[in-house]
Amino acid sequence: MKSKLFHLWCLIATGGLFAIVTFIIGFILYRGVPTLSLSLFFGDTPAYLGIFGLSPIWDGIWPACLGTLSVVLGALIIALLPGIATGIWLAINKRSPFHTLLSLSIDILAGIPSVLMGLFGFTLILLMRQTLFPSANNSLLLSALCLAMLIIPYLAAATRSALQALPSSLTICALELGMSQWQTLWHVLLPEAGKGIKAGVMLATGRAAEDTAVIMLTGAVASVGLPGGIFERYEALPFTIFYYSAQYQSDIELQMAFGAALTLLCITATLFAMVDKVQRPRLNNTQIKSTL
Repeated sequence: MKSKLFHLWCLIATGGLFAIVTFIIGFILYRGVPTLSLSLFFGDTPAYLGIFGLSPIWDGIWPACLGTLSVVLGALIIALLPGIATGIWLAINKRSPFHTLLSLSIDILAGIPSVLMGLFGFTLILLMRQTLFPSANNSLLLSALCLAMLIIPYLAAATRSALQALPSSLTICALELGMSQWQTLWHVLLPEAGKGIKAGVMLATGRAAEDTAVIMLTGAVASVGLPGGIFERYEALPFTIFYYSAQYQSDIELQMAFGAALTLLCITATLFAMVDKVQRPRLNNTQIKSTL
């Protein structure tokens, strides 16, 4: 009876979560799909001129789309290597005071509010202005750096959990077959833990794409055009959604907020699909023998 009740409770919880997610996505689609048009992205500017930056775009979200992609990709480029490497180190090394301290720090950083990371970036710029770089200013690079620091704990925790969930027999068998520690990690453990690591990358991508507090304090503005460089201010979809939904003066601006929200949802889904397709293939028996 207890097992049946627990199973029923799990079904109800899963069904409720699915219903809530379906309602939210359905509402965004209901309000956002009618707004999809070239004017949403480029305003009164011809599309071919706006895409290549030959003419400024002031009434469309195309600059915000490029800004979002730029800052998310920049954050991933900065965070992937240290995040995954930290997770690998935590998973394969024995317990020690430093290991415990680092693991605790990762867990604390994973729960830190994003606004604190934004304040860190803002304070960093003020400090740089007073010391070595008087002309330092908020920029796309600063936003990417702060977002990278925000998502590194997610990457490290996901990598650590994925590797620790593997059976110890994999490591033992690989070492008995003559593989070195590095070959065991690279050819056996990481491919087997690939799904868990990809889940962490997807979580980090979504976290970076939707964050508003960090980019608002470190470089995002309402209207600046296409990103001019990594040291320039930029537009981003999360801030655009916040700006139009909080300060809209007409129904058109409110509809632009829903259109921007649907666009951000599509961009995030596309990035998730790209991450899902990137996985190191597992070795077959012939490849293992050639490695040995």
